[in-house]
Amino acid sequence: MSYNKNKKNKKKKSTSILRSPQLFPGDASETIEKHLLATAQVQHTGFSTADLLNLKNDGTLLNAIRLAVTTGDPAGVGPELMYYLTCQDPRDIPLQAHTNNHKSRSYLPVELVLIGDKALLQERMELTRQAFKAKGLSCRNFTLHDFDPDQIQATYQGHISVLDVPLNVPAKAGVLDSANAPYVLKTLDKAIELCQQGICYGIVTAPISKGAICDSGLHFTGHTEYLQEKTNTKEVVMMLGCPELNVALATTHLPLKDISAAITEEKLTDIITVLHQDLKERMGFAKPAIYVCGLNPHAGENGTLGTEEKDVIIPVLDKLRQQGMDLRGPLPADTIFQQKYLDEAAAILAMYHDQGLPVLKYIGFKNGYNTTLGLPFIRTSVDHGTALDLAGKGVVNYGSLLSAVSLAVFMAKQAIDNGTIKLKDARAGFNGPTLADIM
Repeated sequence: MSYNKNKKNKKKKSTSILRSPQLFPGDASETIEKHLLATAQVQHTGFSTADLLNLKNDGTLLNAIRLAVTTGDPAGVGPELMYYLTCQDPRDIPLQAHTNNHKSRSYLPVELVLIGDKALLQERMELTRQAFKAKGLSCRNFTLHDFDPDQIQATYQGHISVLDVPLNVPAKAGVLDSANAPYVLKTLDKAIELCQQGICYGIVTAPISKGAICDSGLHFTGHTEYLQEKTNTKEVVMMLGCPELNVALATTHLPLKDISAAITEEKLTDIITVLHQDLKERMGFAKPAIYVCGLNPHAGENGTLGTEEKDVIIPVLDKLRQQGMDLRGPLPADTIFQQKYLDEAAAILAMYHDQGLPVLKYIGFKNGYNTTLGLPFIRTSVDHGTALDLAGKGVVNYGSLLSAVSLAVFMAKQAIDNGTIKLKDARAGFNGPTLADIM
């Protein structure tokens, strides 16, 4: 994103996060719009009508982009990764996502709500801070605030909210313990509740261990399927991306032998419909071009190498094109990732997991993200695992987490602008930056 910060001439602010200057006396909806929209400064800083409606008479911001952040398996790198979220305003994280980035930055503040064991987070985040300090790097002190659903506490100058969920048993970095599987799922359930109650716009998830959860006797195939089941959503789409491309999947975690039977006309129609809708509503593409892979080598060679293209994929694409969707293909998977296609594609739709993701992981391993489309709320995630070999050392790469957070903020901005996600009425109070801080 390109932001006009106006940093050079900006008077330095105090570090207090509690401000209430009397900026705009009188009726907010009329006076603020009159004063702000008339100035070039506001046009450059990117206020939208939705932003203006969240200003109180005294100039303080009444609402925020609230995102729940699950902190992952306690044995993995998730807890220590959370330190990086305190190092800068979430709105300042560069958008590392393939979007049609035509809309302005939201100047609503962002409240990230960490969900996990508070004592564990304090310990692991401090470990990361000390690792920074030992290397002579700049390291900000941080404060973990108890989450209050009725009091917005912006993630701002080292301050971040925590919804405390106690561990089942003590956790050791790098050592999985299936006894903490219920804890991991409870953090995810809490995040879902916050979204379903209209308190948060979405969820950012840190990595968990499917194996550790299954070893506990609980059934779990992945975040995507779990969120779909918990929200009773008919169809969701797993999409991974990086700045250069997005890759969506028609099927997710299935053995190869089961993929052909899973790709039915109904299934593929639902997948493409969800993908097309969310590329428009949450990724900012007005008319998204979706490039579709064939299932078989050479996209079936007119039926000589398989008939799924002729029997299922082509009829579905033809039907959806009649509804105005821009669908290209089916194209062979070994040629679809050419630059000439990537330059035009809002997303590539691969038929199965390992058809599309190797290219993505090669291009964007350090700053890739995962998102689940079709849910009633936003969900983004890191694009890596628990990294047990790095856990507890304060050295993990944080690029993917920042990409997931910045994408979630961007998608929330889209939801605000187009009204596709509704939150409950504004909360009772606000602790965080005001209009004076952000101008």
